[in-house]
Amino acid sequence: MNVMHDAVCRTPTVATHRCRVLSHRAVNARYRYLRLQADAPVALTTQPGQFYQLKCPVTDSEAPFLPRPMSVYGTGPEPDTIEFLYNVTGVGTRALATLAEGATLDIVGSLGNTFSLDTAWQRVMFVARGVGLATMAPLVQRAAAAGLRLTVVMSARSEADLMRDEFLRSPQARELADVHCVFDSDGSSSVEALEPRVRALLDAAPHDAVYTCGSHRLLMLLQRVLAEHPHIKGEVAMEQRMACGMGVCLSCVRLFDCDGEKQFLRVCREGPVFPIRDVVGEVDFG
Repeated sequence: MNVMHDAVCRTPTVATHRCRVLSHRAVNARYRYLRLQADAPVALTTQPGQFYQLKCPVTDSEAPFLPRPMSVYGTGPEPDTIEFLYNVTGVGTRALATLAEGATLDIVGSLGNTFSLDTAWQRVMFVARGVGLATMAPLVQRAAAAGLRLTVVMSARSEADLMRDEFLRSPQARELADVHCVFDSDGSSSVEALEPRVRALLDAAPHDAVYTCGSHRLLMLLQRVLAEHPHIKGEVAMEQRMACGMGVCLSCVRLFDCDGEKQFLRVCREGPVFPIRDVVGEVDFG
């Protein structure tokens, strides 16, 4: 097998980078796109699923104290460029949203582990909701570049919030993707409606892996569904409140079932990517 990335704990290449804002704009009413030029070739050391800690600016109205963890939306094509896609939800992201092009921003990373992807696979499924798609977008590009077929289930509050083009990005990914969109506004994203749809998609074509990010109810849904498909690999990039992002403060600890043994693991250090089947508990993390 040719496994391009492996979702295991590793020794990351971590550094603080002083970046210049190349582009910063609204994608829609909820989400913003940020493209940075770093002081080092970050694209060479950043892998799908990893994240950075962003030191949000202090403004006249906002004074964020801790850095904000943010998944990498993309890197390149230049070796020193990196992209983020985020939702403006609190003090830190409101301050971040004020950054103008040409401003500077300090980031720390890359942090965390990565998704696994075997280029010998034939088809994989992505179940994405909201800004959680940003975490999986780099993996979509890797899978498409390897020629894998993509089943994409996209969930959003409404059609206005859906970021289909932002998720697939490349012509190759759009050509290989079978896309299914569901929404809160019409009830098609409810667990009752979505679970049989996911089951039908997995039954209709052989899948080698399923990936998701962020939504706890989608994670629990996929745990139930994958219990009937033991041969399908399942991975989730977990979202959790963090302080240090490097495993010291223990603020992001979650409970997992690792081969029958309950263990508390740090989302920032042992994750953020974990086997879907290992996650324990009903505590919502996003």
